[in-house]
Amino acid sequence: MSEEKQKIFKPRPVSGYPEWLPEERLVELRWIDEIRSVFESYGFCSIETPSVEEVDVLVAKGGDADKEIYALKRLHEDPDARSDARVALHYDLTVPLARYVAQHYGDLVFPFKRYQIQKAWRGERPQEGRFREFLQCDIDVIDNDNLSIEFDAEMPAIAYEIFQRLNVGNVTININNRKILQGFYSGLGLSNVIEVIRIVDKMDKIGPDGVGKLLLDELRLDGEMVAKCLSLAKIRTNDSSFVSAVRALGIENETLDEGLTELEFVMNALSHIPPGVVFADLSIARGFDYYTGTVYETKLADYPDFPSICSGGRYDNLVSSYMNKRLPGVGFSIGLTRIFVKLLKEGKLDIGAKSPTAVMVAQLPESDRALAATTAQQLRARGINVEMYHEQGKLKNQLRYAERKGIAFVWFPPVDDNGMHEVKNMATGEQVTADIATWRP
Repeated sequence: MSEEKQKIFKPRPVSGYPEWLPEERLVELRWIDEIRSVFESYGFCSIETPSVEEVDVLVAKGGDADKEIYALKRLHEDPDARSDARVALHYDLTVPLARYVAQHYGDLVFPFKRYQIQKAWRGERPQEGRFREFLQCDIDVIDNDNLSIEFDAEMPAIAYEIFQRLNVGNVTININNRKILQGFYSGLGLSNVIEVIRIVDKMDKIGPDGVGKLLLDELRLDGEMVAKCLSLAKIRTNDSSFVSAVRALGIENETLDEGLTELEFVMNALSHIPPGVVFADLSIARGFDYYTGTVYETKLADYPDFPSICSGGRYDNLVSSYMNKRLPGVGFSIGLTRIFVKLLKEGKLDIGAKSPTAVMVAQLPESDRALAATTAQQLRARGINVEMYHEQGKLKNQLRYAERKGIAFVWFPPVDDNGMHEVKNMATGEQVTADIATWRP
């Protein structure tokens, strides 16, 4: 009887879950290191929360988040277990932060400055810039009762420094203040302010005409009100001149005054950033209900139709759903996966070697394996990334292996007691003697 042929499952990509080749992953790791370095240079500390949260925690903020949440259940559950899932994968890092702060409130020092670099999961249709699994880099400052406006100005400066280090190309950081929108629309006599904000937030997707039509058709605003809303949304300046432009629209409101003062402070504090990067853009709304002050959206200037790569803002009370304290905060989130995939697709990433190895120690047929291993260990002890070729084999095979992996140097231990160590530069072909105690790649 012949053996039954083993069934082969042909692997295929799962839509919305990107993965990288080794050389691409090395670039992503360098990005993470750069982002961490900038965050920590401003005094932010790292936390990491579990990949899962209780479902009740994730849906406590309300809204439509439950439509995107992946709940977790065992494939083969105990028949007597609850039928509904108790935990789910977090869809962002803001809700886990809120739960974390509430849970550890007594152990934290305020203002609490934290960053998180973790994956998140969302059950939405994959498309350009949107994934089901993605890496986010979040930063927030939270304080008791009141939070200094200085932090609102610091956030865009941090983001700009990161994007400069990552060399992602030109970016535009667009800033607004929800108090301006709230005060202006209230001053117009509108009662459904949140709905107006949600529609105006679509400006970059459907343009002024599309926004105007929605305001007319869905909210039944009259033509004069629509014209005022669009006039406000069209104001965009690279300095504090937006204040006079808003004043010229003739709306008086105390909340509007607060928003203008706060945004003017932020824009003035960012005057050191080169022109053409930071804009006061009064069309930016950020449709989420929890934003109450400054809001940010950052775009890749070379790809204006691409979604925002970094967004966030100020909120009055992060933990209101989890504890009875007022804890305002401000922060932003960098969509690392979104940026990485776009620049990889456009050929803008500096993809290099397929390995972090700097030196490969060769093993020739006549060489001493113990000496090769000792040589590799001595180089590693000096902080050099080293791998030893896995067998004593032909030199051409070893050199070809090093070349294919992008290993810059090949090290040859001496084959006899009187010999010298030698190292070959794979880029130039030059081979010279080397002192194992002092040589650097």
